[in-house]
Amino acid sequence: MDKNKEIERSIIKKFRKPIWSKFILALKTYNLIAENDKIMVCMSGGKDSFLMAKCIQELQRHGKIHFEAHFVVMDPGYTKENRKKILDNAKLLNIPIEIFESDIFDVVDIASGKSPCYLCARMRRGHLYNKAEELGCNKIALGHHFDDVIETTLLAMFYAAEFKTMMPKLHSDNFKGLELIRPMYLIKENDIIAWKKYNNLEFLNCACHFTEKCALNEETSKRKEIKNLINELRKVNANIDYNIYKSLDNINLNCVLGTKKNGKYHSFLDDYDKK
Repeated sequence: MDKNKEIERSIIKKFRKPIWSKFILALKTYNLIAENDKIMVCMSGGKDSFLMAKCIQELQRHGKIHFEAHFVVMDPGYTKENRKKILDNAKLLNIPIEIFESDIFDVVDIASGKSPCYLCARMRRGHLYNKAEELGCNKIALGHHFDDVIETTLLAMFYAAEFKTMMPKLHSDNFKGLELIRPMYLIKENDIIAWKKYNNLEFLNCACHFTEKCALNEETSKRKEIKNLINELRKVNANIDYNIYKSLDNINLNCVLGTKKNGKYHSFLDDYDKK
């Protein structure tokens, strides 16, 4: 059995419960992929997006839903070594990637000062939506996982004074007919790392030449702080991350001070004397 076949087999055998079953559960729970979808699978070169691509390939082969998948890598200015690493991994994993160019790293390096990640993310998103339109896709798949969801929730609470999270799917406000989906939504990062190590795979982490040569920027350091906090809380309650996730799906509107939808705020006092 060749290396790629071993890797594919590990997803549906060795890691069936923590990865494959969670992948399928997210698709079914949030209706992420439908018949005749045309999906642009966005790959950064990291472990998360490569695993997502393999799961989507497996779904195409063995699932009951017919859909198209285009595996796309946007090169924002990778070094030759990092670009080669992406190409080598794509070949090893038998993923037919298409690479398209952008100058995001250069622009962010000049324009964003000490906090490049926010600007970089916004620029990446715009380029990806444009590419999806060019390919005629109706959905864009990103590789955010369960830990990203939990960390984003706590970041919003602690540093933005909001209770909100990273959603499993979103309609684009600026690109009509395009939807963003996150098929890895229920898969934990530790299980992705275990899959990577089991198969002796090496992927890019952050390949940004700007952040490589400076200290952690504020956004990155805050996310790391939250990640460390959750790890500490797990020592007391092993289910702490799951409980945070479930709280997002179990909000008691009778016991919150206020809510906001489409920019409009609603206080509990608005209806308080109508009971």
